[in-house]
Amino acid sequence: MKLVVTSWNVNSIRMRLDHVTRFLTDQRPDVLCLQETKCPDDRFPSAAFKALGYHHMAINGQKGYHGVAVLSRLPFTSTNVMGFCDKNDSRHIAVTLGTGAKAAAGVTIHNFYVPAGGDIPDPALNPRFAHKLAFLDELMQWQDRAKPTASPSILLGDLNIAPYEADVWNHKALLNVVSHTPIETARLEEFRQTSGFVDAIRQLRPIPEKVFTWWSYRSPDWAAADKGRRLDHVWVAPALASSVTDSSISRETRGWERPSDHVPVSITLDL
Repeated sequence: MKLVVTSWNVNSIRMRLDHVTRFLTDQRPDVLCLQETKCPDDRFPSAAFKALGYHHMAINGQKGYHGVAVLSRLPFTSTNVMGFCDKNDSRHIAVTLGTGAKAAAGVTIHNFYVPAGGDIPDPALNPRFAHKLAFLDELMQWQDRAKPTASPSILLGDLNIAPYEADVWNHKALLNVVSHTPIETARLEEFRQTSGFVDAIRQLRPIPEKVFTWWSYRSPDWAAADKGRRLDHVWVAPALASSVTDSSISRETRGWERPSDHVPVSITLDL
């Protein structure tokens, strides 16, 4: 069985509903995990996705900010939501695929939206950056407690950190820019290594290949400048690493009318 899983920060599901339905129609991933949906659960446009065959959904949303969701052609046996930093700000949802998913049954997918952290990389001066670092600390505590890679699992989402030099257009220029500062990259990499997750994109596209998933709205000609960062990630438990056969970065979506500044990131597993 081939399982295709995609992560995409859509920056408002209702504003970009046409983009998501276009992507689903064209690409047909088995599971699409969305971040920054900016939509309360009762306003989520479920009918549009059911019409495309995505009958199974797990939603954790709020009005105007944040929000995560999972759309699936495969059934779930369970869903779970975690909170971080004593905030109810809709930054996580997990699903476990059910027996109807055949060989993928039992795989748990964790969908995360890590805080962006604002513009000033100093927790003493910037509460948003302090929140981001605290969120990463709580991720470490979670993996210590839950051992997420002890069973087949995938962790993905907009982690808002570009951990490696090849994940940004200019390493030296961005060392003091939030998303690529040493304190962020070190904490994210410590979390990944301690938990045991394998970076599926880098497994197939090893350094020094440049890989970007985000291009700023501030760039007047994003494609020509190509000043990107890899903020969106898909990690797999060691038990799934050898099953990852392909990956794709759907850069073309950044050129659609009124796009998200992030693009879909997909992996294919042969289970």
